[in-house]
Amino acid sequence: MVMKEVVNTKTVLHVPKWKFTKQKTNFSVENLFILGAGMVVIFIILCALFPKWIAPYSPTFMDTSLILSPPNSAHWFGTDYFGRDVLSLVIYGSSDSLIIGIASVLIGGLIGGIIGSVSGYFGGIIDVVVMRLIEILMTIPGILLALAIAAALGPGLMNIVLAVAVSSIPGYARVMRGQLMSIKKRKYVEASRSIGTPEWRIFLWHLLPNSWSPLLVMATIGLGTSILIGSGLSFLGLGIIKEIPDWGALLSQGRGYLTVGWWISTFPGLAITLFVLSVNIIGDKLRDTFDPKTSRTR
Repeated sequence: MVMKEVVNTKTVLHVPKWKFTKQKTNFSVENLFILGAGMVVIFIILCALFPKWIAPYSPTFMDTSLILSPPNSAHWFGTDYFGRDVLSLVIYGSSDSLIIGIASVLIGGLIGGIIGSVSGYFGGIIDVVVMRLIEILMTIPGILLALAIAAALGPGLMNIVLAVAVSSIPGYARVMRGQLMSIKKRKYVEASRSIGTPEWRIFLWHLLPNSWSPLLVMATIGLGTSILIGSGLSFLGLGIIKEIPDWGALLSQGRGYLTVGWWISTFPGLAITLFVLSVNIIGDKLRDTFDPKTSRTR
């Protein structure tokens, strides 16, 4: 009788081997997209950091014998109306485009995070006044607000960064405010307050560290949006005025040659599209990682 119970126990605890092999070979299409998006982002960042090592030609080199030459083995993206290599221009132009995106996200996220933190933590009349101002700004589309600021400040790298950053502040402020208002009502915060912990310590050690994840996800997705807005301002002539144009300026310069040199605008546009799409894919994955409820509701 005892031996029989031991045998039954072994059979109950026995797990088929095929379950382990099934888990090891599990690979979804979503992981493939994330891997591809990460490779695109890393490659564009490398192009922005080390353009001299990656670009096949100097962006200022002009070959007048190859003006408006279509894509070929020597010039993969063709040449423009000055005989410059379009691939080299796209690689060198990624530097200013990434500077606009990263700097505007850092400035907008920092200012918006501070405003949202103060409004959500203190509440009361401060929250009412701040949120009414934020709502007024949010009634203006981001591209129009950035366009108005850039037009008032004039063309230039710092001006376009400020224009894009200011247009993104309302979104960061509302996200941070909602996160602070949710966290400050949780039991561990009330317990910390009940034992006499100073308010500044609660704010720095409990509220801020637990409220940064939605801001990080929003900043990741906002990076692509900032580059898109910055390219749009450059396309309209309010961007950076320099010898080596950014992606938006390349689009603007090639729009007059679409019938004879479609590649001048096409490849910078593809670079913007690929980068924005890749950043959005990574941001969507980060959102699912930090908030698993969103993935379960799909």
